[in-house]
Amino acid sequence: MHSSQQTIPVGDLVAEFLDAIGVATVFGVVSIHNIPILDAIGRRNAIRFVMGRGEAGAGHMADAYARVSGGLGVLVTSTGPGAANASGALVEAGFAGTPLLHLTGQTASGYVDRGQGPVHDVPDQLGMLESVSKTAFRVRSAETAFGTLVQAATLALTPPTGPVSVEIPIDLQRETVARPGELEFLSLPLPRPDPGATAGLDAIAARVANAHRPLLWTGNGAKHARAAVERWLQLGIPLATSWNGRGVVPEEGPLVLGPLMTTPECLEFLRSVDLLVVAGCRLRGQETVDMSMPLPESRIHIDVDPAASGRTYSADLFHVGEAGAALDAIAGRLEAASLAIESEHAAAVAAAKDRAVANYTDGLDAYREFPARMREAMPRDAVWVRDITLANSTWGNRIFPLSDPRSNVFPISAAIGPGLPFGIGAAIGANGRKVVSMCGDGGFCLSLAEVWTAVQEQSDVVFVVMNDNGYGVIRHIQDALYGGRHFFGDLLAPDFQQLAALAGLHFARVRAVDQLDGAMREALAVTGPALIEIDMAAIGEYPRYFRPPPYTRQNDTTSQLRSR
Repeated sequence: MHSSQQTIPVGDLVAEFLDAIGVATVFGVVSIHNIPILDAIGRRNAIRFVMGRGEAGAGHMADAYARVSGGLGVLVTSTGPGAANASGALVEAGFAGTPLLHLTGQTASGYVDRGQGPVHDVPDQLGMLESVSKTAFRVRSAETAFGTLVQAATLALTPPTGPVSVEIPIDLQRETVARPGELEFLSLPLPRPDPGATAGLDAIAARVANAHRPLLWTGNGAKHARAAVERWLQLGIPLATSWNGRGVVPEEGPLVLGPLMTTPECLEFLRSVDLLVVAGCRLRGQETVDMSMPLPESRIHIDVDPAASGRTYSADLFHVGEAGAALDAIAGRLEAASLAIESEHAAAVAAAKDRAVANYTDGLDAYREFPARMREAMPRDAVWVRDITLANSTWGNRIFPLSDPRSNVFPISAAIGPGLPFGIGAAIGANGRKVVSMCGDGGFCLSLAEVWTAVQEQSDVVFVVMNDNGYGVIRHIQDALYGGRHFFGDLLAPDFQQLAALAGLHFARVRAVDQLDGAMREALAVTGPALIEIDMAAIGEYPRYFRPPPYTRQNDTTSQLRSR
């Protein structure tokens, strides 16, 4: 490391480092053990700092900001309780594969892990952070701070991407160090996308070329590989995606089954597939009914992470490579080959998709018009943020078409509550695009304090609260498995109209489906945050969503898949 003669405090070094790698926005909560960092950010005035009302909310904002902007999310928290408060957000970022740099303080170096009880002291904070991060580092001297920051940010952005935590003791934040000359031209040493071994690519191409009814299934690891995936589609190979991989290509296309694979119609189609190619996708339990979904016996899996091999489903060929680069390389081989795809394959895909969407829509009963009405009211490039609600767990994740992976934000971990702060972070990272955040009343109330963050930041987001006065998903589970006993699922929520008036939000209440369009368009025309309450008691009971899974009721895989 080449250093100039100038010395600066480590807190200033952190601020300059973030600026040097292109970070424009940081989220967090100011506290005693991070003031040197935030003071430097404030004095330099080159980075926007968004003040969350809690570390959990700030972490979810940083996560959504990264997903929507395509950059690195940055979260700054305090030591001990502050860092612990962020753990749920870090877990979610890990589930989602979000590149996130978490910077937290630590007690003075001489007191770390000695159990002497200085302010905010937590035994083995580093171990706690390691358990909820891709990895975690402790800065052990002022001289190693810069190298640790470079390593941490690089690992967060290196596939498989995820959250990386760095704790910096408060005394080291104040200590001065020679200013690294590299700050003038810093570029993180990120690996180039590697398609993997040539022999493996050749073998995959040969298998695909000989398949009569192939299917490509992509996930988060391939969601930015639009050009490569489009080449596969042009060859006549249909596409399914994970929920987190949505929008890799526009979902309206007839060959794009997207997130519909758990519907009975697409499951029936899946039985005809003679080769499944999975790329950058975990086939995780939540989307395959804990790996009970029947898949074609002939399976190829492409992933940058060797540890993904056999984790959920086995494959007769596992290829280590960056998914987008590998798909592109294989497409080049296929374009020069003669393919054996049956002429009826495309029509079968389109028919299965049409039936799935129609039947799923009909099954929404009083809410069957919601997906189309909301989609039509929103700009095509709007960001679609959701919390874990009945509405998202049914139509929001499936029949609300998306055209861009950066328009898709929801809790991959199935956590309840991130939707509100997700909406704020998404709005800040959306670069002028409209943002709609659909939450249930229960999830919205879990993060209610962050409403004032939205107001203070004038985040351009429309919050749509599906209000059924309780935890709707829990009630459905209680109906299915616990004799309809709704213990502890009913909530006293605030009067949302009064809440909006108190916070200064534009407000509308929807009591009938035909009121949704106008309410959405009015709210989307507002600059800053707006709130729409959907009165579900007035519109009608939501159709039964949850059915017992196969490990509760034997041989009920189909009914569980239908509910998902």
